[in-house]
Amino acid sequence: MIIEYVYLIIIVICILTMCFAAIYNKFQINIIRINEAEANIDSTLRKRFDLLNKAINVIKHNTEEKVVLDSIKKLRSRKLNNFDLDRELVAGLNEFYGYTEKYPDLKTNEQYMNINFGLAETESEIVAFRKYYNDIITDYNKMVKTFPTNIVALFSKYKVKPYFDRKDNDIEEDVKL
Repeated sequence: MIIEYVYLIIIVICILTMCFAAIYNKFQINIIRINEAEANIDSTLRKRFDLLNKAINVIKHNTEEKVVLDSIKKLRSRKLNNFDLDRELVAGLNEFYGYTEKYPDLKTNEQYMNINFGLAETESEIVAFRKYYNDIITDYNKMVKTFPTNIVALFSKYKVKPYFDRKDNDIEEDVKL
């Protein structure tokens, strides 16, 4: 009789361990996907930063402006996360597009137009990567908050992650692509 209880306890422990391992693996898969999405966003933001850096010289050579895209120059020495870098780059984009309005002749400059096209392309990439990132974060956050996966999250110290939503940064209205 006691041996039967021992076998039963061992079976229950094995089942619980397998369930824990399966849920833990789902978390790991989501974390890998989150890291992949963050890397894609980071790469695209760096591309946008590089394009805005190139725009500095183009604008200086084609206008009488002495200080151009000052917000971008300040970013060169700062280490920012993707959320903060995106906010700063939006300010640079707005400034960049302000030069287009102030100096309509820039629209005839091939280098300027190539940068403009590249910036529009990076915006569409960031929108796609942001959607992908937010979809993964939704799945991850559901696992952190719902039973029984929240038990594994508690043991593994997984916390809810923020969305890449730009709520404080309405780029679609601010940036005129």
